[in-house]
Amino acid sequence: MEHTILVAEDEPGIREAIGIYLKSQGYTVLQAENGIQGLHLIRENDVHLAVVDIMMPEMDGITMVTELRKNYDFPVIFLSAKSEELDKINGLMIGADDYLTKPFASMELVARVRANLRRYEQILELKNTTPDLPQSVYRNGGLELNTMTKEVTVDGRSVHLTPKEFQILELFMKHPEQVFSAAQIYEAIWMEEAISTETITVHIRKLREKIEENPKKPVYIQVVWGLGYKLRKGESR
Repeated sequence: MEHTILVAEDEPGIREAIGIYLKSQGYTVLQAENGIQGLHLIRENDVHLAVVDIMMPEMDGITMVTELRKNYDFPVIFLSAKSEELDKINGLMIGADDYLTKPFASMELVARVRANLRRYEQILELKNTTPDLPQSVYRNGGLELNTMTKEVTVDGRSVHLTPKEFQILELFMKHPEQVFSAAQIYEAIWMEEAISTETITVHIRKLREKIEENPKKPVYIQVVWGLGYKLRKGESR
């Protein structure tokens, strides 16, 4: 499958260099110098992954990804010249899948692109096939998750989750009351060794904001202190 990658980066030298790296690996590359151009290219083309710089003129990367997440779920890798943890957390919270701090090695970027495309293709395969599964709808209290349609509702209200948030919730819904450590969640969803697990904390926080009536007093996803997280088994409504 030929993949098309959007590179949204305002610095021409960096943008062109990334384009060269990715084209050398067989990818089709679209280039934008700001978020407005990036969104236009996404609407006009079948994009499979976006590499987005956070600091851009006219429309920055955070705003761009916030907008594209309203309609698209392909992977996003953020780039930033800053190394502060706050930038990384903000990026992950608004829907990014990965994060690279400048300067970075070209092969590291290529490896991240490959890994994120591989995971995205696995999600699409699940979404586009209709095997005879024993169960596709999981319910827990007022929470409902459909693995076939990739839909989640809370008390009948539709909730939009990013692919990673959906996968984490699916893991919990299939195993209510089972305690998962942050490392176990990371390895189950990202399918690689958990070197750092702060992204799980971010994703759990964002997930709670979407499914819990009061995220500070969660009913569904609960902390088991010193061990990890679990989905509390509730009564069907």
